[in-house]
Amino acid sequence: MHFGVITFPGSNCDQDMIYTLETTLGQKVSALWHKDSDLGDVDVVVLPGGFSYGDYLRSGAIARFSPIMQSVIQFANRGGWVIGVCNGFQILCETGLLPGTLMHNSSHRFICKNVELKAVSKKNAITAGLEMDQTYTIPIAHGEGNYYVDTETLKQMELNDQILFRYCTTEGLVDESANPNGSLDNIAGISNAAHNVIGMMPHPERAADANLKNEDGVALFRSFIQRAS
Repeated sequence: MHFGVITFPGSNCDQDMIYTLETTLGQKVSALWHKDSDLGDVDVVVLPGGFSYGDYLRSGAIARFSPIMQSVIQFANRGGWVIGVCNGFQILCETGLLPGTLMHNSSHRFICKNVELKAVSKKNAITAGLEMDQTYTIPIAHGEGNYYVDTETLKQMELNDQILFRYCTTEGLVDESANPNGSLDNIAGISNAAHNVIGMMPHPERAADANLKNEDGVALFRSFIQRAS
């Protein structure tokens, strides 16, 4: 597949994402600049983590107006694959491509640590190849990862299989003790109703190399590539 990874002012995970996709997974990758409007012939657009525009106003609020985002919105509305990780997830919520919002962590502190994830959806490309009874250790690094959506929208998301990941314990138990940021229902990742736009707070690209002593993130990428190709 051909991935396009966008760099915004303040992105700090773009090169991590490019390395993982290109070197670890052997995919074609193009670097995209926030001031561009042409996505080229990419199959997947990736919005990486970081602090776009310094997180001024709120995370993702300014990046949403970058020239390239109009092209991303059109691409997604035509059914193109879009993945947002951490700040990328926040940007996708700001655009309306994903429902809900990411608020300040309930602790009001920046959190950087490994967490355990449990796949929830069997419909989505990034989770369909994962074991539902297995936990995946993936790092988080955010100050605004507290996902919230209104009750009626959450109900529709659950009916439509849009919840992708939940934070859980090492034993796979989804409860408050495993929730690092106060996220509603321990939600760590979601999709849009059409299942082609994906957002998640944890960083699978930071858990995809033997040198990091953690390759759990590779399973997520491989699941996506095999089912989205």
